[in-house]
Amino acid sequence: MTQLDASTRQDAPPIEGKDDLIAHLESGCKPKADWRIGTEHEKFGFTWDDLKPIPFEGKRSISAILNGLAEQFNWEPIHEGDRLLGLKQDGASISLEPGGQFELSGAPLEHVHQTCSEVGSHLEQVRKVSEPLGIGFLGMGFTPNWTRDEMPRMPKGRYTIMRNYMPKVGTLGLDMMHRTSTVQVNLDYASEADMVAKFRTSLALQPLANALFASSPLTEGKPNGWRSYRGHIWTDTDPNRTGMLDFVFEDGFDFERYVDYMLGVPMYFHYGKNGYEDAAGLSFRDFMAGQLPIAPGVYPSIEDWKDHLSTAFPEVRLKTFLEMRGADGGPWARICALPAFWVGILYEGGSLDAAWDVVKGWTVEQRHELRVDAAKKGLEAKIGKHRLRDIAREVLTISRQGLKDRAATDLGGNDETGFLGPLQEIVESGKTLADVILEDYTGPLDRDMRKLYEKYAY
Repeated sequence: MTQLDASTRQDAPPIEGKDDLIAHLESGCKPKADWRIGTEHEKFGFTWDDLKPIPFEGKRSISAILNGLAEQFNWEPIHEGDRLLGLKQDGASISLEPGGQFELSGAPLEHVHQTCSEVGSHLEQVRKVSEPLGIGFLGMGFTPNWTRDEMPRMPKGRYTIMRNYMPKVGTLGLDMMHRTSTVQVNLDYASEADMVAKFRTSLALQPLANALFASSPLTEGKPNGWRSYRGHIWTDTDPNRTGMLDFVFEDGFDFERYVDYMLGVPMYFHYGKNGYEDAAGLSFRDFMAGQLPIAPGVYPSIEDWKDHLSTAFPEVRLKTFLEMRGADGGPWARICALPAFWVGILYEGGSLDAAWDVVKGWTVEQRHELRVDAAKKGLEAKIGKHRLRDIAREVLTISRQGLKDRAATDLGGNDETGFLGPLQEIVESGKTLADVILEDYTGPLDRDMRKLYEKYAY
């Protein structure tokens, strides 16, 4: 059993200065042969008889599923205090988002065939545990019918602090926490220069990913006017820790510049002797000087810096790897499509250069406008005179070539390009999943939420 432990952090050596923070990011540099793919996806659990979100505790609950997975499939429990809040196994972990969104954080794997197999195995395990309980799971970017008040609240210390802080800095932060769902992929870099090239290219293209994976056109049973309402929510969550990070595109961007950005991001919490302590709005710089008001004379370790890095939510996030954060959650096949899309672009030099050529002329204003328009209009959004659908077609061609060049094959000799199939269908039809959901719901499904769940649940 793994237990969160304050003493482990206290025994870690304190950070001596900004160079330690930079060195932590630099430690992510690794040769291409060691690059891996880490895929994460979230989903909403619900009870089939009433289509309500499952609570944290009870006979039909998140706790019951966690215990079932641990007992039946040998996952190791992760506790916070006396509560089971996660699981881990062979480099992968299962965790809970604030509203009970059930998340698999996949192990670092070599190719998309493996990560797709991992996703499939996870969903089969979850199904075997949840079906006898009358529980199902839905993959969409925003819950199509539940209100904010209906959402369960996970009893994590850090989430309580965030709930108190979010309404102070935006109007939709609580919806982000409790009613959104995403799929993302974490990818490596070889050097600082490689990090910069990948960061800039992927950050510019996140609105395209948001459009391609858009799946959140409904709010509380009604069309909300967005293809990706989840994408819209991120524009009014907390301006200090979200967005398109204009400085990434400026000359001289490097690890140190990202550290400076993070030092300017207000803290959420400090993990002390009593667990998570409220540090919302305080300064990590003060923490490094031993002047944190809630913990005077206490100095942070790299573990605290890792925590702080996880409290910024830009469209691409830098840790010791890069996180692609633009996509809505969605059906099984689209989970596998996301890593394929980004690996094809970012893991082959020719494809990375070609993708940068597509976006390098975009202005700051165009990038910001596209972020909003892609969430609103999907592939019908424009940047300059160009439709996003046409850009998507060009970028998918680049990604496909990158996957061909990787030549990572399964036992049948198939490369990774097949995983792009769902995205190619979207581009060819011009219809995102959000468009299809909306057409189904307002058409043949006759606004019947049960029929929607029956069609789109895992």
